[in-house]
Amino acid sequence: MLMREPAHYVGRFAPSPTGPLHFGSLVAAVASYLQAKVHEGQWLLRIEDIDPPREQAGATDSILRTLEHYRFEWDGEIIFQSASRHAHDAALQTLLERNLAYRCGCSRRDLKDAPRGPLGIIYPGTCREGCDAVETAIRARTDDTPISFNDVLQGRQTQRLESQSGDFIVRRRDGLIAYQLAVVVDDEIEGITEVVRGIDLMDSTPRQVWLQRLLGYGTPTYTHLPVITHPNGDKLSKLTGAPGVSADNSAPTLVAALIALQQDPPPALWRCEISEIWQWAAENWALDALVGQTAVSTDSTALAAVKIGLW
Repeated sequence: MLMREPAHYVGRFAPSPTGPLHFGSLVAAVASYLQAKVHEGQWLLRIEDIDPPREQAGATDSILRTLEHYRFEWDGEIIFQSASRHAHDAALQTLLERNLAYRCGCSRRDLKDAPRGPLGIIYPGTCREGCDAVETAIRARTDDTPISFNDVLQGRQTQRLESQSGDFIVRRRDGLIAYQLAVVVDDEIEGITEVVRGIDLMDSTPRQVWLQRLLGYGTPTYTHLPVITHPNGDKLSKLTGAPGVSADNSAPTLVAALIALQQDPPPALWRCEISEIWQWAAENWALDALVGQTAVSTDSTALAAVKIGLW
């Protein structure tokens, strides 16, 4: 795949086709879209379809129909991550040839007694010097150099990968490319200048920055939004039963997304056409209203919506 010539600003929205677009994903899409609009840049749509066992039949079409119904307008053709497999493989080969990655035969059972940290299992480096297993994953080799980045909303973040996560997987035992490598390669191919996504993915960012450095890529700006939660505090997700957003109530639901993003829309906005809502949102977009926020409950969003007669 040829590298794209980046515009001054290039953002993206990259849903996985594991179910319909739920409210939390809509909020992330709205924020990334508005960031691109206010920067007069490009907004790309990438379907991250590299994990077939987790994908749901019809989910891609459902996501696209929903985005179209809410009048999102992306630049260029829809990008399917699976089409970049040759670029993912080339990056993987580069890491192996430079001894920046290695084959690992450890199974989950082998790692059941491995130490655990805030990020999960800390890989103990069992296969760093080689292994004779037939089926292997591939891990990126790490060290304890502090990996830091300045998040636009959450401030400076730092991890020491070797002691906090250990060498991490970049290709799975089943041959599928891991998310960490695929997203780094695709963001480089597409010339992404800012990644706007949920804070639940922020712990992955140092691993992605590490891969960017190993591969000689640039590092985009990162903006991690507060996660949308159920009233009990659980992240709103497909795994926690979040339903797909309604196509029948697109205007009020879009206004609810702006409320979740702390944009303080006027009470009458939910009665407007979608195009008018987008115009208001672009003219009044204030990302700094979210500085330091890590979670927004659907309960508080609903209460705010009730006050303006939305629900």
